[in-house]
Amino acid sequence: MKELRIIGAPSDLGQGRRGVDMGPSAIRYAGLAESLQALGYVVKDLGNIDVPTPEMHQVVNEKLKYLPEVTRVCEALNEHVARVMADGHIPIVLGGDHSISIGSVAGVAAGGRSYGVIWFDAHGDMNTEETTPSGNIHGMPLAVNVGKGHADLLAVGGSSPKVNPQNVVLVGIRSIDADEAALIRETGIRAYTMADIDRMGMAAVMAEAIDIAGRGTDGIHLSLDLDAIDPMFAPGVGTPVNGGVTYREGHLAMELLAASRKVTSVDIVEVNPILDAENRTARMAVELAQSLFGKTVI
Repeated sequence: MKELRIIGAPSDLGQGRRGVDMGPSAIRYAGLAESLQALGYVVKDLGNIDVPTPEMHQVVNEKLKYLPEVTRVCEALNEHVARVMADGHIPIVLGGDHSISIGSVAGVAAGGRSYGVIWFDAHGDMNTEETTPSGNIHGMPLAVNVGKGHADLLAVGGSSPKVNPQNVVLVGIRSIDADEAALIRETGIRAYTMADIDRMGMAAVMAEAIDIAGRGTDGIHLSLDLDAIDPMFAPGVGTPVNGGVTYREGHLAMELLAASRKVTSVDIVEVNPILDAENRTARMAVELAQSLFGKTVI
């Protein structure tokens, strides 16, 4: 059984609402390490990477807010994840806003490794400097990872694209900008909307997603944005969207990923304790992680 390494990336530089920088602490407080140790894993928490607070810096480009700071954070995270992967362990990255996934995916892909990505999210995260309505980089990481975006972000980890879009799957989307939709179609990323999940069922969606992300790759990176889950079950996120993945659908998805034995890295992002109720969203994150790493009823 592979060992697990927890890395905190407490960044809210890429998000318009403060609070996700406390996400790693909330998830740890909800018992992530202890829950995974109870499943038989050796778990080591490597602490947090260094992240500046927004108040320490000025926004220079309103279309790419805190670009230099986000880039530095992602480079640092890339190095940590690459080291964990090289040691043969599984990194669990705790965000922080979703911009940190530029660093985590770069670290996963370091050394020329080929990985697929399953991106659980209410949003497409496929904006660029030209299309973004907000300038928040947490709306851009998937675009960057498939080779679309600002040169500084593309250069994180020293290579671009970080993942072949033919091995990328979006699951749970329900809030997409028109330009994002066009870029998703252009790049060939497979996207499953909530309507697709309603029609097909989560089991069929995940069977296809695992096949696409795992086809010809060395493993699958799961990027789990808690806003993929319906706010009824995960209220503590910065950009909630009604009509999301249900509690049981979320667990089924994680259970099917566990059964595939293909997940080699994961990031868990956008938990905002300020907007939460009794740490419910962080506890949901921990429960989903337990299912992802093999917890079953019997």
